[in-house]
Amino acid sequence: MTAFPAEILAVLGDWRFYAAALVTALAGLMRGYSGFGTAVLLAPAYSVLWGPRIGIPVMLLMELAVSLQLLPKAFGDANRRVILPIGAAACLATPVGAFILLTADQDLLRRSIGAFVLVFGLLLLSGWRYNGSRPLPLNIGVGTLAGLLKGATGMSGPPVILYLLAGPEAAKQHRANLILFFATISVISVIPPAIGGLMGWVVFAKAMLLLPVLLCCVPIGARLFHVVPDRWYRRAALVFLVITGTVTLLV
Repeated sequence: MTAFPAEILAVLGDWRFYAAALVTALAGLMRGYSGFGTAVLLAPAYSVLWGPRIGIPVMLLMELAVSLQLLPKAFGDANRRVILPIGAAACLATPVGAFILLTADQDLLRRSIGAFVLVFGLLLLSGWRYNGSRPLPLNIGVGTLAGLLKGATGMSGPPVILYLLAGPEAAKQHRANLILFFATISVISVIPPAIGGLMGWVVFAKAMLLLPVLLCCVPIGARLFHVVPDRWYRRAALVFLVITGTVTLLV
């Protein structure tokens, strides 16, 4: 029996896979509905289940697939003047952040991810947003911070989400902006872990088994965007973010 089928059987025989599948389904619904949610839910959950050096590469592969799935419909609706500079800066900074993933203590990194998600969820629940203008230097600064976080933790979204959601755009364009940003950075984000030797058979087996769950749930979430009132969804999603961050920080 070759290595890859053996890894698949090992994953299917582990209870952690089924816990990961449940969180993956919730992340897919959230991503399809709002345009974000994959990394901020899956990075802490997978890090608790498998450790950051396995969990984050698995999440990055899945993020790449779902970003490409959503991109065609969102590209025309996004504010490319704002998003493309943010995405370009994030792509340049991601390899620098990846050095942290490759060298940091894994328990400390997992707890840092949990603390970051918890603070992000509380900020969103509080209603705080950036309310200033969006000049090019600030766009580049936000993108650089997002890239550093993407490389280190797999999560580029929090600074970009807080920055973009305060804008005057309608919900449809907010969603398209986030989808375009995540698609821009998702391609570059898988390269440093691959070069660093983190993309092994274990990672590919987990990603291959969990990806269908994510890809099936994203379209369902996208349909819910036209049915479920935003205030209901947002409240439930943010409470789940806070719970996820707290569990990751304390476990």
